This record gives sequence, C-alpha cells and structure tokens, in this order.
Amino acid sequence: MTAKASIKDIAKQAGVSIATVSRTLSNPDIVSERTRTKVMKAVQQCDYHPNKMGSNLRTKRTGNLVAIIPDITNPFNANLIKAIETTAQQHGYSVLLGDTQNDQQRIDFYASMVDTRQVDGIILFSASLPNALRNKLDSAQFPPLVNSCEDCQIDSIHKVMINNHSAAVIAVEHLIALGHQHIACITGPVTTPSSVARLAGFKQALTTANIQINAGFIRLGNYELQSGLLAAEQLLALPQPPSAIFCFNDEMAIGAMSSIKAHGLTIPEQISVIGFDDIRFAPYTSPALTTIRQPVELIGQHCTEMLISIINQHPVKPAYIELPVELIIRASTAIAPLDVKK
Repeated sequence: MTAKASIKDIAKQAGVSIATVSRTLSNPDIVSERTRTKVMKAVQQCDYHPNKMGSNLRTKRTGNLVAIIPDITNPFNANLIKAIETTAQQHGYSVLLGDTQNDQQRIDFYASMVDTRQVDGIILFSASLPNALRNKLDSAQFPPLVNSCEDCQIDSIHKVMINNHSAAVIAVEHLIALGHQHIACITGPVTTPSSVARLAGFKQALTTANIQINAGFIRLGNYELQSGLLAAEQLLALPQPPSAIFCFNDEMAIGAMSSIKAHGLTIPEQISVIGFDDIRFAPYTSPALTTIRQPVELIGQHCTEMLISIINQHPVKPAYIELPVELIIRASTAIAPLDVKK
C-alpha cells in the first residue's frame, strides 16, 4: 500500500518550507498567488488529502461556505455555482448550496448554518436578508456575508454587482439604433431589484430618444421561460404589436421567440428580440440570441474571494465591486421593418 503524502512531501515537491505549505492550506489569502499556485499544484501531484477535521478543531472553522441561491436549475445560476466552487476549491474551501425557491424560511435555514458551525460564511444571491441577521447588522455577531446579483440595499454589506439600469439602457439603445420605435419589454418579478432597475433603464432609454412609453408594451414576467412565452402572446395580440422585445433575461427571450414563431412571424425580419445574461444556450437559439452578457465567472470568483477575505479578517477594498456588462450582437436583432403585421 502506498503511503499517504504528508505536508513534508508537498513542501519538497513545491520547493518551499513546511511552514509555507501550512500557511497556504490554512490561510491562503496571506500567501502570494505564485506560491499558492506552486503549493496547490504539488498537492494535486502528490494526491494529498489534509486532515480537515483536525484542522477545523484547531482553527474553529468548518472550511465550508454556503451559497444561497433562488433557483439552482436556472442556467445563469448553474454557471455561477460552477465559478464559486472552482474558486472555493482553489482556496481550500467546499461549497454547500442553498436552493431557496425564493422562500424566506429556506433563506433563514441556510443562513443559520453559520450559527450552528456548519459553514464559515454566506454568499447571498437574494435581495432578502435572512431575518435572523437583521438584528445583528451593526454587531460583531454579524456573520461573514457577501451579497450579489440581487441587491439587498444595505450599505454596510459587501457586494459584487452589475449596473442593471445602465445595462438595460445599452440593450434598448441597440434597438433604437436599428430604427425601432415600437419597443416592448418583458420584465422580471416586480419586487426584484434587478428587474426594477432594468425597467427604469428601459424607460430612460426611450425617454432620452423621445420615444413615448407605451404602458401596453410593458409585460410582467418572472424570469422563467414560460412567462416569456405568455407575455409575448399578450404583446402579439395587441392591435399594433411591437417591432422589438427586450426580455429581462435569456430564458424569457427564448420563450418569447417560441411564441413569435408559433404565430408565423420571422425573427428578426418582423420582430427583433434581445435578452439578458448570455446563458450558454443563447448562441444556439434559432436565430442566435442578441443579449447583454453578465460576467458570470467573475461574479462567482469575486464573491468567493471577497468572502474568504472577510472570514480571514483581512481588509476588503473596495467593499462594493461593480463589474461591466457587454452587448453581444447576434442574429435575433435587425433593422426595424417598415410595417409590422400580425
């Protein structure tokens, strides 16, 4: 039987001291990236598995993080989870997933894992702060927490965000530049900060271009495919349907495209469609979906690294990170038609 590798073996393989290996495995943030890379490569080469239980007893840490996410089946969230786990593993952490389905009791349950010493910190992808944490906001008992994607709108909490308002402006300006005057949108839930900001950006872009806002062109969705299909049905039933539809996420855009095709209309010749997120299916829709790309890998990476720094009581600057979005132009948007027919 082959003997298990030890820290001494890792140090020899990486060409560093035993103390450096120990620091890298227990507190990776205080080690340079170059050294951390060497040590972790040696860990893989030697197939080293640290005694995590013993380490946890010494440090009073679990080595676990919890990501509280509204819906793990959502394609955007799936890529986010992948990025979080990749970064966490690089720093010696494991990730537990809390699929809440937007249920406050579930949010509270997963957040309580810090108090019960099951996790060391929380990444919260929800605007709803766990109830148990509200009374701890300004106290030393507030757990390590990073908020992302849906802004909980509490300034003292560390965050990684995009600017949803300006991203929506970019999307609508793209349609306006193509000559569209009859532009509709399919929103997310009305209580969701991302949807509220995107709707405000939608309206601002139209107002700036002196295009009248048509209340009938604003349809409520819930970020799920079926809601995009149903909202598009409503828009196509109007006496004067839109020539372009801005969907607040790609799933709803795919649903809207299905409805448009079912009505015998062509995309983008008769109706243009633009989404938001750039999920992995977006380039493979027919036609390929124009969309606003969120930097999902960077979001996951920054959230995880920020949380680990907080856990290790290292200064985190800036406490608010805003990441850029990108307009990805594909085949689902084109010059506005001269006449829109049902």
